[in-house]
Amino acid sequence: MSNFEFENLDDDFEDPGEHNDRFEDEIKKLKDRLHDSGGGSTNIEALEEIVSYYLENEKYEDALPFISLLLEFIPFSADTWQRKGIILNNLQQHEEALRCFDRALGLNPVDVEILIGRGFTLDTLGLYDEAITCYDKALSIDGSNEDALFSKALTFERMDRFDDAARMFKFIVESNPAHKEAWYELGFCLDCLDKTEDALACYDKHIELDPYNYNAWYNRGIVFNRIAQYAKAIESYDMALAIKDDFTAAIYNKGNSFANLGRLYDAIECYKLTLRLDERDVPAWHNIGNAYEELGMYQEAIKCFTQALKYDANHYESYFGRGSCYDSLEQFRKAYNDYTRALHLCKNYPELWYAKADVSYNLGKWREALYSYKMAVKFDPDNIEAWFDLGETLFEYGYFKEALKAFNKCIEIHPKWADPYYSRAKVLFLMRKTFDAFESLKKSFQLDPDKRKTFVTEFPGVHSIKEFTNLLEK
Repeated sequence: MSNFEFENLDDDFEDPGEHNDRFEDEIKKLKDRLHDSGGGSTNIEALEEIVSYYLENEKYEDALPFISLLLEFIPFSADTWQRKGIILNNLQQHEEALRCFDRALGLNPVDVEILIGRGFTLDTLGLYDEAITCYDKALSIDGSNEDALFSKALTFERMDRFDDAARMFKFIVESNPAHKEAWYELGFCLDCLDKTEDALACYDKHIELDPYNYNAWYNRGIVFNRIAQYAKAIESYDMALAIKDDFTAAIYNKGNSFANLGRLYDAIECYKLTLRLDERDVPAWHNIGNAYEELGMYQEAIKCFTQALKYDANHYESYFGRGSCYDSLEQFRKAYNDYTRALHLCKNYPELWYAKADVSYNLGKWREALYSYKMAVKFDPDNIEAWFDLGETLFEYGYFKEALKAFNKCIEIHPKWADPYYSRAKVLFLMRKTFDAFESLKKSFQLDPDKRKTFVTEFPGVHSIKEFTNLLEK
């Protein structure tokens, strides 16, 4: 990618004050002309110029009364009804805009621009299938109309029909390689389709055509972050921020990339800058908390998670994060309370159930610990650590058959891990299944020779038993 200079970005822009003065002067002249005219065609011409001037300067609210007045003079002008529809769309009055486009089509049913405007309005109202039908009608009249093709592709995109949208955007850029908006949207669709390398190529092409589009630089950073190229993601976010220095999402995601690189203090600085722009940004508070927690600065982390919860009392992730910090500080009661609140908000989160199981065990709530371990493995059947801890707790409290099932599940998931074989052997001995116990114990020693030392330490009298002596000496 090329580097771009931003120092002179504003040199060619007109002073806003001078522009406004000139605009007001022109409008005054046009209004005076309207006032002085005797009516008829002079009136119509003056009204058309006023409406055009307001439209060119995006003064839609000011344009509305004049376009309505103009329609009193020329109620059978399809073009004027279309322009009123455009004005109403820009004023977010989409249903009224749709009525205007319908009036325009009634007067000129084969006007492609009116059909496109109507399709856009239907899309904005969420009537996607009707919008597609409208664009198809426009394309049946002019099959190569770029605006109709682009608008139809955008509607496909909003319908999450990314394959269809990508095909149309690709057709547009093949026909017109300078269509920067199509390159941008094609990049977005390809990213949604997990075609990240192709998406990056499209964003790069768009940036060649429009290097000051901070959203394109930002999206490029998002793609790099997704494919774990965090340094390149940061470079893209920096370019977005060079163009728009208060782009909160870029600052926040730059922090995420720093965190992914393990540069936690840099991440914290980004999150703090995000909060200076928006002190109520819950994800930023939460992620600062995560960074402090990872640094072992648990009290600072707790403060940040608490701030996140101040602004969003239903943010279960921050209850979980704060609970983990209390857990690390061995403030188990507070951890237990936070995990319980988090689970009240999100009941199918296996890591939360596992954390609550551990802290419940530490508080002596072994029945609740068992229930929580079972919930953890229910929602994550491959969580071998949770299965093992479930087995250990069941074994400790005399539920030998259930403990055996848990250890067997561990072995099924990870047959090369010695610990469940060792624990299973202890259960089998207590169940008087001596042969199976010996086989399981032997397997644990094969997988981890240090288990012999553990066994001797745990059962110091085994050397006097011949069978164990032979096993320990192998």
